[in-house]
Amino acid sequence: MTAFTGPVVSSQAYRPRPADAPPVRPPRRVPHELLYEIEQFLYFEARLLDEARYNDWFDLIADDVHYFMPLRRNRLHRDLLSEATGVDEFNHYDENKTTLAVRVKRMQQPTAWSDNPPARTVRALSNITAEPTDTEGEYLVRSVFHVYRNRLADDAVTFSGRRTDTLRAHPDLSFQLVNRTIHLAESVVQANNLGLFF
Repeated sequence: MTAFTGPVVSSQAYRPRPADAPPVRPPRRVPHELLYEIEQFLYFEARLLDEARYNDWFDLIADDVHYFMPLRRNRLHRDLLSEATGVDEFNHYDENKTTLAVRVKRMQQPTAWSDNPPARTVRALSNITAEPTDTEGEYLVRSVFHVYRNRLADDAVTFSGRRTDTLRAHPDLSFQLVNRTIHLAESVVQANNLGLFF
């Protein structure tokens, strides 16, 4: 492999690789048939959320789920490892199944004025990749999302970002969501609220 010999832009490379690190290798792939099943599961999940079928969506959540969205911070190259907040810091979401159940119930209450009338959403997913984990029947799945949300006449906003999921094979549901980490593309959220699921 030929080393990069271009001009040095910064004394700190963008997400530098240690000098003694091996060359990059593609991730372990799952069979095409399994990737197709994973893709169909994620598309089905997106449809349930777009159709506001929150109780049905909740069935896809594992009992030990961790649903996490860190804050994004603007950092110089040398500080990129601290760009996202950690689990012991303030975050947009840091949820388990109990807190997700509270959110699902709240979104269906007629007195939840920020959701009544409810918003309309359209989700698009792409760049879906999957690889096996060290746990039998669990898969690390990465995807890119774009969510459009419209409420009332002129309350419209879009969210774009990437997700890292852990899916666990399930005999009745195909899979269940065990872990989801959501990274929004923006560091400052322009929306009035984040009262939706990604």
